[in-house]
Amino acid sequence: MVNDDSGLVFTAPHFPGRAPIDAYGDGRFKFAEMAHTGSLLCLPSGIAPWPCSAPENFDAEAFAGVIAEAGEIDILLVGTGNDLRPLGPELKALFRSHAISADAMSTGAAVRTYNVLLAENRAVAAALIAVK
Repeated sequence: MVNDDSGLVFTAPHFPGRAPIDAYGDGRFKFAEMAHTGSLLCLPSGIAPWPCSAPENFDAEAFAGVIAEAGEIDILLVGTGNDLRPLGPELKALFRSHAISADAMSTGAAVRTYNVLLAENRAVAAALIAVK
C-alpha cells in the first residue's frame, strides 16, 4: 500500500478471489481472463504479484502472505521454475508450525496440481515462479 501527496491510497494489483491458472510460460500467467507478467502468489484472498524470481530468494519474508492466511491453507504448492528445487529445512519448519503442508515442484507441475486441487475445492495456495 502506498500513499501519495493527494491522500489517495494505492494497493498492489490483485485479483480478489480464487481462479485456476489457464496458461503459463514466456514469463507470464493467464487466469480469470487476465494476464500477469512475473511470479504469482495464489492465496485464498486472491491472486497477486509475487516478488520472488528465483528459489534463492525464498525466505520467511517471501512467504509472509502465505503465513498471514495460514488458517485457510492446508496445502502450499511452490513452483520453483523450470526445475524442482527443494525447500530448505527452515521454510519447511515454518510451514509445519502453521499446519501447512508445503510441496516444491516445477512451476508447470505446481500449476497443474493447483488447478486440480482448486477444482476439488481444497484449501490450497500456490507460490509460482514465472518460467520462460
